[in-house]
Amino acid sequence: MNYSGYIGTYTKGKSEGIYSFTLDTERKKFVDLRAVASLGNPTYLAISSNNDCLYSVVKKGSEGGIAAFAIDASGALNLLGQNLRTGSSPCYVSVDRENTCILDGNYHEGAASFYKPDQSLGVQLKAELKHKGSGADPGRQEAAHIHFAAFTPDERFAVTVDLGLDALTTYRLAETGWVEQSELKFAPGTGPRHLVFHPNAPYAYVMTELSSEVIAMHFDSTSGHFTIIQVVSALPADFKGHSQGAAIKISADGRFVYASNRGHNSIAVLQVDEGSGKLALIEHVDTTGDWPRDFEIDPSGRFLIVANQNSGDLVLFERDPVSGHLRILDSKVLVPDPVCITFLHR
Repeated sequence: MNYSGYIGTYTKGKSEGIYSFTLDTERKKFVDLRAVASLGNPTYLAISSNNDCLYSVVKKGSEGGIAAFAIDASGALNLLGQNLRTGSSPCYVSVDRENTCILDGNYHEGAASFYKPDQSLGVQLKAELKHKGSGADPGRQEAAHIHFAAFTPDERFAVTVDLGLDALTTYRLAETGWVEQSELKFAPGTGPRHLVFHPNAPYAYVMTELSSEVIAMHFDSTSGHFTIIQVVSALPADFKGHSQGAAIKISADGRFVYASNRGHNSIAVLQVDEGSGKLALIEHVDTTGDWPRDFEIDPSGRFLIVANQNSGDLVLFERDPVSGHLRILDSKVLVPDPVCITFLHR
């Protein structure tokens, strides 16, 4: 079975923009790596559930925003349009299941926006939200830094994760804009970065960048309220070097959470307790590269791909669905400054 995916990159070096690839699960290797869209810093990508559209963050001169592409039968990308504004580009983009609403998170601006698909513009901006304030770390939390914006599983609410304010905020989206529903504050200096929801239980998990922790939470889908139930280090107890938390993903069956450590250069594998939602650390797996900015589990659930940003490579691991363990395979491809991996939906 072959699965097609896309890679978002920084274009500060040799990268041409967005790349596509195919994972051949029979031969257990990457094939058909190619550049499919030339644009500045397409560092995060999202694909509509029907695989018709790909949305990318984009930087163009002094402007930043969202680019929309049509995906054709061959996997090629055809630009539909870009929505650009003066300022830094976003760092995150997501889309709802019906492809009716696109969200972005903008780290440097401390902002989040929602858009509607538009036939002539690609996407049309509807409303922007700006956070204000600062956190405990004067070097990294001198201002608000929204690093994540996406929908809750039932899509009744939108959620932002703010690294600068140590905050997770739930909103309702209305014609008048973002309406705050609930806020959860983390310990000062935590620096929350990304979030994943459990696929079939009322739990969610946040990866923190500054404290390198995974925070397990209960999520009330009626009120939009989160409650912390556990905090677990994503690093080995004896590790004393510099590391920053990055990506977090959960297996389709909700039994395992995976988190990447940049600096320690590892994937932390954690098992989910079905009754409580709490986590137990199973292992740390060396990513055999530098600065694992992102990773993704393939649609079959049998493989995990790591994007090592600084060493410029994708590394393939075989995943045991029963135990959650990862085993590195002899398959690696070079990609300049990879930041994000996403697969077409199955």
